[in-house]
Amino acid sequence: MELLLIISGLALALTLFNALTIRVVKDTASKVNDSVSILIPMRNEEENVTECINSIISQVGLIDHEIITLNDHSEDATANLLAIFPNIKNLTGKSLPDGWLGKSWACQQLADASTGKYLVFIDADVRLSDNAIASAISKMEKWDFISPYPKQIAEGFVQRLFQPLLQWSWLASVPLIIGQKLRVKSMAVANGQFLVIKKSAYLKSGGHESIKSEVLDDMMLARQLLSFGFSGGVAEGSQVASCRMYETAGALVNGYRKSLWNAFGSLLGTFVAIIILLLSGVAPFIAALFGSKIGLASFGLIVLSRVISSIRTGSIPNTALLHPLAIVFLISLIIYSWIGKLTNTLTWRDRKLS
Repeated sequence: MELLLIISGLALALTLFNALTIRVVKDTASKVNDSVSILIPMRNEEENVTECINSIISQVGLIDHEIITLNDHSEDATANLLAIFPNIKNLTGKSLPDGWLGKSWACQQLADASTGKYLVFIDADVRLSDNAIASAISKMEKWDFISPYPKQIAEGFVQRLFQPLLQWSWLASVPLIIGQKLRVKSMAVANGQFLVIKKSAYLKSGGHESIKSEVLDDMMLARQLLSFGFSGGVAEGSQVASCRMYETAGALVNGYRKSLWNAFGSLLGTFVAIIILLLSGVAPFIAALFGSKIGLASFGLIVLSRVISSIRTGSIPNTALLHPLAIVFLISLIIYSWIGKLTNTLTWRDRKLS
């Protein structure tokens, strides 16, 4: 039983440590004199085009920048909506080559067409504050890449239950500042929703071509950059960016199903992760129900770590007490994802992944 308390205590300690030391991109006026390429891949994004592009056009503090979008074989009104904006460069995506996944191929084409010193990859469902890009680049300092983690907008019970686990999962498990200073690949955290990379580092590390078949393209690209000796990592970006990933519970399930099988490296890694999740997230609650004071204390520590994580990342901690239910849902999704991988039935955006 003491093991539960130790695991929960470590999770709380790491969450608090990271909350106090993580690099924060603030919504303050900044100025970037170097050239910047803002790159946005789009596939069937008619619901996001207008708001996304408007938030990009509104950026301030960028003296020399270009905006490039790529319409990746959309079957909706994406192309027509992009055509409304005359001051951006619109690319038409080429056919997907063998061995590539769709988003990585789109990002590679965008990078190939860019001219900026800095590459800023933005997902279509991200909304930026006016100072977002200039502030992010200014916050890089000596880093070669930075990933300001957007505030995750969750609407609907399942989304509100599950989405806060995204930030908590790495705040509670990775000593970020240590991993970043030592450039530890296994501790790399990144989010492709908003990712800034010096083009020189991107090219020298092989770009998206080096991780063309990886379903977790953002994490793998960060590891690739670190392996080539470049520095960088995740930052807290809720003040300058927000993202509503999934509007429905079904979309959330399908979205995470495509990649959770690969989140822990292997079947063995997945098994170990599930055991840890059960011990830290479910067992304390069950023990507390049976009158265990240690179980109650362990559950309290985990809930507190969730509250700290939510406050640090601009979320509302109103589902922290439902952490055991969220963990059970996560484990179910991990298993569901592995079933899809082993049966070769994983798809995303109407494309087969495995």
